[in-house]
Amino acid sequence: MTVTPAISEAAQPAPDRPAHRDPDVLRWLGAYTSSAIGDNVYYVALSWAAVQAGTPSQAGLVMAASAVPRALLMLGGGVIADRFGPRRVLIAGGGVRCAAVVAVAALLLVSSPGLWLLGLLALVFGVVDAVVMPALGALPARITVRGQLARVQGMRGMASRLAAVVGAPLGGLGVALGGAAAAFGAAALLFAVALPLLTAVRMRSRPQDGGAGQEPPSRPTAARDLRDGVEYIRRDPVLARLMVVIALSDLGFVGPLNVGLTLLADERGWGATGMGWVLAGFGTGAGATSLLLAVRGRVPRAGLVLSVTIAVGAVAVGALAYVPTLAAAVGTALAVGLLTGLSGALCGALIQTESDPAFTGRVTSVANLFSLGLAPLTFPLTGAAIALWGTGPVFAASAGVCALGGLTGLACGALRRAELPR
Repeated sequence: MTVTPAISEAAQPAPDRPAHRDPDVLRWLGAYTSSAIGDNVYYVALSWAAVQAGTPSQAGLVMAASAVPRALLMLGGGVIADRFGPRRVLIAGGGVRCAAVVAVAALLLVSSPGLWLLGLLALVFGVVDAVVMPALGALPARITVRGQLARVQGMRGMASRLAAVVGAPLGGLGVALGGAAAAFGAAALLFAVALPLLTAVRMRSRPQDGGAGQEPPSRPTAARDLRDGVEYIRRDPVLARLMVVIALSDLGFVGPLNVGLTLLADERGWGATGMGWVLAGFGTGAGATSLLLAVRGRVPRAGLVLSVTIAVGAVAVGALAYVPTLAAAVGTALAVGLLTGLSGALCGALIQTESDPAFTGRVTSVANLFSLGLAPLTFPLTGAAIALWGTGPVFAASAGVCALGGLTGLACGALRRAELPR
């Protein structure tokens, strides 16, 4: 697809300004919000079409198909983001998503192609996700100053919550009015809206990019780039321990708050409505944290706060399985959202501020490998463990894994002393 000339890619923006007043940050935020709403619409359309075309188990396989390429290709996506620039990667990925969804919507209008088409679409999205997600994490550090990155994380968190609130109902409305084809069409339109906004974003030059008329340095192989990225993380005392903290906290958190919460609501007789209230409590807490970061722009002693909130949040995760009433569960979920929302935003901000811009895509890809690639693979294990031992012991064990992540951060002096720039 067409990409704007390289000169706009490296154009130096106007004087530094707060992120919420920076046109490049706002254009990026608009593109991210539109694309995130499109993601939610897409998942509603995909799940509806899969259920209509096959059995519940087959539909589950279609929905899970994206996880495999994400897990296998995420590290390579970080190399691509650092090699070609995160803005270019996001534009190309958005274009592929848009074209793929349009093609599926057109086929659904004229025929009934079956599950194979939906499974292929899910695989395409998984491959694109593996490339786009590291670029998404790397781009903020290239469009604003380091002191604004925590505020950008808060703004992104608010956009993500808005997308979750708006996207699912919009997808359901599309299905109700015109079936899965109409919902896929709405998702494609939202993906398309993001493209011109991303094209207008200007990126800051990296020192190693060189000036006009200079010969670019010889480029190593992709495999060497990947090895260099892993070695860069290993040598950095903050990033190396932060990756361990992220891995442990996500492995302990993702299963209970997805599969486990559904089974807990069924066991307690809360039903879908009760589960919705618990999720609303979590979303409210996470949204409040995002708003706090967007307004304040900085949290003092970020490494210490990150580690403490993970450890305390782990206690709240374990308590979800033992609270006596739905109201108590909603209040506990609110606390989980506040604590994990803050720790997650601080993780993202520290990754961007501690990483050299030349390595940000690869560092982000390692973090995403745990968060979005491997952690979702624990869903069937969580379900099987609850079937064997019940919700209480599984939530408690998962909380223990989360707490171990927080304690790991507290035990590392470099991470505990890590600060966000002013």
